[in-house]
Amino acid sequence: MSVRQSLLAILDQAPCYGYQLRAEFERRTGGTWALNVGQIYNTLERLERDGLVARGEADDQGHVYWQIAEAGRSEVRTWLTTAVDRGQAARDELAMKLALAATLPGVDVAAVIQNQRRATLARLQDLQRTTRADADPDGPEAIASSLVVESMIFAAEAEVRWLDHSEQRLAAHPDHALALDLSTERPRRGRPARAAASGARA
Repeated sequence: MSVRQSLLAILDQAPCYGYQLRAEFERRTGGTWALNVGQIYNTLERLERDGLVARGEADDQGHVYWQIAEAGRSEVRTWLTTAVDRGQAARDELAMKLALAATLPGVDVAAVIQNQRRATLARLQDLQRTTRADADPDGPEAIASSLVVESMIFAAEAEVRWLDHSEQRLAAHPDHALALDLSTERPRRGRPARAAASGARA
């Protein structure tokens, strides 16, 4: 999630102050991601440093309104018209954990999968209850919230399917046959020798 672009997109509608930005963000995403005011002001200060927003004067109540700059509007347009690059996402901690568990001697990988499946199914049930709790499912706030929650539901369902698939694959290797001992080969520092040799010939 990009807090930076999200705040810019809200400011593209009208100037806002910090607490107002937090309320607008939560209203438009169903409160799925909690933003504290400190995080918002830190982001605003970075946006100001980058020339994307400008800080206004405080009003009678002490609210400092932030206004988007033209460069900020351009960044919003780029963000909204550019596909999210999933390949640049952070490494999936669960996939890394399961891969390591499958190759570490003495780890009960089946228990790792079962624990995760229970947690994911509990999360899925909570999310499904959230979608049923909407009072006005056709209102703009409810629809915006449901887009976020349904994305999380689909991701949780996919995770359960992947855990089932992984369990079946690993069942074909009983008694931790995939366990890897630490390699006795000492890794080389720097560039691989082959690359260095080819560079020398060049």
